[in-house]
Amino acid sequence: MDLALAAARRAARLPLVKREKTVADGRGTEARATGERAARDERRQHYGWWMKMASRWADCDAYGHVNNAVYYSWFDTALTTMAIERGVLQAPGQTSIGLCIASGCTFLAPVGFPGAVDIGVRIGRIGNSSLRYELAIFADGETPVAVGHFTHVFVDAATRKGAALTDRQKAAIVDLVN
Repeated sequence: MDLALAAARRAARLPLVKREKTVADGRGTEARATGERAARDERRQHYGWWMKMASRWADCDAYGHVNNAVYYSWFDTALTTMAIERGVLQAPGQTSIGLCIASGCTFLAPVGFPGAVDIGVRIGRIGNSSLRYELAIFADGETPVAVGHFTHVFVDAATRKGAALTDRQKAAIVDLVN
């Protein structure tokens, strides 16, 4: 494990392994024992910030649909765009950076070319020095084609030691907390 990431985990006091019990039936119905919605039950109204993306011919794999790795790229583009627009990343005078320490995706349906998708972003948790972004990709309709998450831990850009989120950063995204 990268030493900077290990230090970031310690700084955020996040466990290396998620200890929540999950239940899955193999059809996108994995849910935490805490009563969270299953991935296939997510809907557009559960997300507060949106970005449209188009599939490209180069995104497709030998099966004729967008490769799974592209879904992660779409997630990363959407959450980074939102974070920059809102001043969570690259804010004037900001000395911290967000490192991704965890991510995941539940793939529910294929996307092809040509096609367009909407990526919805919400905030699952605001910690002292971390954010959990929750995302969903929608093609046509209300049912997602993929649901994912990223956890960023904020560290000082120079020292890689944990850095608390500022009140300004937290206020910029509090409306997206689900």
